[in-house]
Amino acid sequence: MNRFLRGISLYLLIAIIAVSIVSSLYPTQERRQEVTYSQFMQWVNENRISQVTIIGEQRVEGQLRDGTLFQTYIPAGTTNLGNMLIERGVQVSAQEEPQPPFWMSLLPHLLTIGIFIVLWLFILNQMQGGSNRAMSFGKSRAKLHTEERTKVRFEDVAGLDEAKEELVEVVEFLKHPKRFAELGAKIPKGVLLVGPPGTGKTLLARAVAGEAGVPFFSISGSDFVEMFVGVGAARVRDLFDTAKKNAPCIVFIDELDAVGRQRGAGLGGGHDEREQTLNQMLVEMDGFEPNTGIIVMAATNRPDVLDPALLRPGRFDRKIIVDRPDVKGREAILKVHARNKPLAKDVDLKVIARRTPGFSGADLESVMNEGAILAARRGKKEITMAELEEAIDRVILGPARKGRVLTQRVKEVYAYHEAGHAIVAHYLPHANPVHKVTIVGRGMAGGYTQFLPREERAYLMTRSELMDELTAALGGRAAEELKFGEISTGAKGDLEEVTRLARKMVMEWGMSDRLGPQAFGRPAEENIFLGRDIARDRNYSEEVAAAIDQEVRNIIDQAHQTALQVLKDHWNEVVAVAEALIEQETLSRKEFLQVIGQEETEPEFQEDAAVASQTAEAQATAAAVERPATGAAGGRPAAGKPSGPSHEERLLDKAPNPKPAIGIE
Repeated sequence: MNRFLRGISLYLLIAIIAVSIVSSLYPTQERRQEVTYSQFMQWVNENRISQVTIIGEQRVEGQLRDGTLFQTYIPAGTTNLGNMLIERGVQVSAQEEPQPPFWMSLLPHLLTIGIFIVLWLFILNQMQGGSNRAMSFGKSRAKLHTEERTKVRFEDVAGLDEAKEELVEVVEFLKHPKRFAELGAKIPKGVLLVGPPGTGKTLLARAVAGEAGVPFFSISGSDFVEMFVGVGAARVRDLFDTAKKNAPCIVFIDELDAVGRQRGAGLGGGHDEREQTLNQMLVEMDGFEPNTGIIVMAATNRPDVLDPALLRPGRFDRKIIVDRPDVKGREAILKVHARNKPLAKDVDLKVIARRTPGFSGADLESVMNEGAILAARRGKKEITMAELEEAIDRVILGPARKGRVLTQRVKEVYAYHEAGHAIVAHYLPHANPVHKVTIVGRGMAGGYTQFLPREERAYLMTRSELMDELTAALGGRAAEELKFGEISTGAKGDLEEVTRLARKMVMEWGMSDRLGPQAFGRPAEENIFLGRDIARDRNYSEEVAAAIDQEVRNIIDQAHQTALQVLKDHWNEVVAVAEALIEQETLSRKEFLQVIGQEETEPEFQEDAAVASQTAEAQATAAAVERPATGAAGGRPAAGKPSGPSHEERLLDKAPNPKPAIGIE
């Protein structure tokens, strides 16, 4: 493009010079008044003309006695004009019509030819550029990062100590290879970062780029495949050729699942361009020619769809689980994001960490940023605990709908619904303590009850704990039944969550006495489009399906009856909480306990044994807790199997985490 602009500028300069030359050859003439032949003859008869020059046969230029210049054209065939002018004392002269130079007659042709030449050069330039662009399709789009350009360091990554330890060792392999070679150790060829979205996989890669001290190439998995056949494989070859020239180096592929999906016919059939790209990547990573000094890092949140040949040792020797942080990790992450933010003295990051079970690093960053925005909006110089509390609510449920107008009837339904959730959860032995109750809507939730977990449950929950979760979720609907004698649509989200959790208890966790310890059906994460057996979707008979439905119904009915009984035993407290909500709209934990006549006691926080253990084995087997639920508006709290045959399945299929917010739509 720059060359094209330079060429156009040259042509414009030549044109300007040509115009200047032509202008110099034809100096500007004096301005003359154009008059008609009749006016000219009138001036002749009035003896007002002093001199006349007859040019050629028809053009006449002259001057009046007052100095006015004029010109006119005489009709063809006019005779004796000169004699008549002489008789009247006019000075008459004659000259031939000036002829233009020969080259001026060629100028139009030259201009036409020049225009064609310019257009031809433009077309050639475009064709040459198109050829270059076509050739560039096979070039890798990897970006080179250096320590100077990358400002992220390992100290900027919090809550991922085990993952950092593994990656620090990889960096040491490249910086000090002799220390490992003396013991016969080989540099790992590949490192795969596996974890849910927002847990810091790309951030870890940036930290490696900032610490490595060797060339670091980064590229996205979607940058390989284009609309042209063979481009993906060509880019893979070019990427590794560039890496070999800069070895030792690190190649980072973000979103590996975009190009590393499992090969297979699937349901569509035909050849997939991704397969050719993947085959080339398999050959480059561990093919006939060894790649010495090149470490391939990759990140994905879908390890279940990756091709097994890509995951075997020799290609990706290390799989690092980048999990959602536990309470200690969340506190460390909050401290990192609070570095450049002025916090008030009442801010307790430990409480914020406890209130955010299942939050990823990206969620926690959003909480701190939302808190800063709220403080600035309110004109404060510091971020207080109130802003951070509201920021958590905004991240979980969305902004408050303060302008909503509710009738008294609807307000009562909301109040008794939330009071039912709060009272049932408060008196159940395995439910989490109530943190806040409100009928102020957020997002799609008309009201909600928040809980503060007593303990960090890594990936295990007992049947008693699950039943208490179901019972607390049904407390709102049960309170509506007891107060109004009918039910509303507000429990829609509660029923969806209860049904999902009860079905998992029966089908995945073997918590049905009638069906026993069996797992039914195929896990939801398996994708039939990967060429896997479609018939595995249902591995049980119609009779067993009916039994599963009945067991799910029995579990939900049992939880419902328990909720009704708890509310009947403490109905006066339900009424007191509902009336307080109608009046105040929001109750904190302290206010809630005061309403029911109990003293405020801070619940003791305990870590699950798997989380408390700091060994690599415990961290490798502990699955991430799910993100908090988003209230009754269809939010999805964590739920999944407590354990499984692989780290990846644990990561994608979590154990249920206590809902921090349940409520009414």
